[in-house]
Formats: sequence, C-alpha cells, structure tokens
Amino acid sequence: MPATRLKEFLNSHGVKYITITHSPAYSAQEIAASAHVRGKELAKTVMVMLDGKMAMAVLPASYRVDLEMLRAAAGAKEAHLAHEDQFRDAFPDCMLGAMPPLGNLYGLPVYVAETLAEDEEITFNACTHTELIRMAYEDFERLALPTVARFSIRETPKVAEKQE
Repeated sequence: MPATRLKEFLNSHGVKYITITHSPAYSAQEIAASAHVRGKELAKTVMVMLDGKMAMAVLPASYRVDLEMLRAAAGAKEAHLAHEDQFRDAFPDCMLGAMPPLGNLYGLPVYVAETLAEDEEITFNACTHTELIRMAYEDFERLALPTVARFSIRETPKVAEKQE
C-alpha cells in the first residue's frame, strides 16, 4: 500500500488525520471534484527546480505556480518546472504525480503558498490517485517546516464559448 510510509510517519508524530478515498483522478481539479473538496482547499504538489536543485511547491489546486515569484521567494537565480524524468525515482513509495507535500520524507525543501497557510486544515494526495489525507495545517507546518511565500496565482476558469 503506497501510503504506508506516510501514515507511519504521521502516526509516529501523533498527528490526527483523516483519509479520504475517491475514484481515480489525476489532475488536481479532477481530484477535488471526485473527493468533493473545493479546489482552494486541496493542496497540490508541483515539483520545481531551483538553481538546479529539486524542491516542492505546494499550492491550492485552483492556483498555478508563478515561477518568477517563487524564484524571488527562494532567493534563487533560476526556477523552472521539473520534468517527470527528474523526479520519477525520488518517490519510490508513491505513484507518479501523487506525492504528498512532506518534502522532509524525501530530503526536499518545501515552499507553501501563503493562501494555504491561512487555512486551518490541509488536504493532499496520499501517494495514490485514489486517496487523500486531511490534517491540521499547524501539524503539517510542524512536520514539513515549509517556507511560506507568495508564489501562486489563481487559475482563471475557461469561459465556454457561445454556440450559435
């Protein structure tokens, strides 16, 4: 079971959490809809490269990373999205794209969008495309030791074109 390491870690630190099971979904917005969680309340983990080193950018599902803002917040010279082949093997206990935002489990720094830090809870992938973890944000912050910064921009919904 992919989430075993994650749950053992949370349990060993006395964290109270709930598991949410949902039908298979792969994009953050699909997951939010499938699990009946608002896009702003679901944290997605985006893998980035900051000065050639991998890091996690954690932001609401309904937002996107502004790489220039992240670069400045991290004090980096360069910032870009990581390619799957750069992080495919970094999370051996997780399905590709379903890694939890606990970089400390994988030796990675974590940057959290300030909009998530304002919430009482955080909900995120639990190493699979069918399971989420919801826990208190303060527990997440205590364990992940993230850098909280402003680097996300709300996605603008695509307006359906009128059909005549």
